[in-house]
Amino acid sequence: MPAMHASSPHSGDHAEWLRRARGHLRAADPVLARLIDGRPDFDPRAWLAELPAMDLFGALLFQVAGQQLSVPATRRTLARIKDLFGGTLPDPASLLRADPADLRQAGLSWRKIATLRDVAGQLTDGRLDAEALGRLGDEEIIARLTQIPGIGPWTAQGVLIIALDREDVVLPGDLALRKAVRAAYGLDRMPTQDEVLAIAERWRPYRSLATSYLFAGAFDAVRDDRPGDGRLGA
Repeated sequence: MPAMHASSPHSGDHAEWLRRARGHLRAADPVLARLIDGRPDFDPRAWLAELPAMDLFGALLFQVAGQQLSVPATRRTLARIKDLFGGTLPDPASLLRADPADLRQAGLSWRKIATLRDVAGQLTDGRLDAEALGRLGDEEIIARLTQIPGIGPWTAQGVLIIALDREDVVLPGDLALRKAVRAAYGLDRMPTQDEVLAIAERWRPYRSLATSYLFAGAFDAVRDDRPGDGRLGA
């Protein structure tokens, strides 16, 4: 199953898209203007180069594995899963053939294993069609994926960014993003999900890029304060 990039800014002139998106965000939000000006060479998808190439199922595996975990812990789990499957992430059929006990040994909880087997089964028998899903709008994709037990909005929103390159996605339930918003905007408490969404309204239609800049600022703070701790969020 090939990786999908429906509605991707990378399918055309990425440099022009990035210039336009940065200009919009800089004009819309002075906090983002400061973050953008501080990172003139920032690549919003560079972090993906540190991970295995992921199609829809790979992105779901990454997101489900990372539920309630830091990204360093998620990467360790993914590395063990790759070892289990000969050095690559499994496709749906391969995961279904695997012994669930081996997946448990790799670091997945039984609940996450059940979710991934459900996803793999739906992709294998056609109930979930990756190409058809990629042609849907963001909210339709979230609605479809969250019908699967164990997949909530955070997981589905991550898939929109990782596998589908969607431009206007924000993850209000992500704790790392909420921390980043609190720090960047000088808030005296953790913002609620609704407050994150309210702040993010001014970023449309480039909320994915704005989110990437906020994460980048948070990552720098973590590296300065706790060397080796790695990247926040998922």
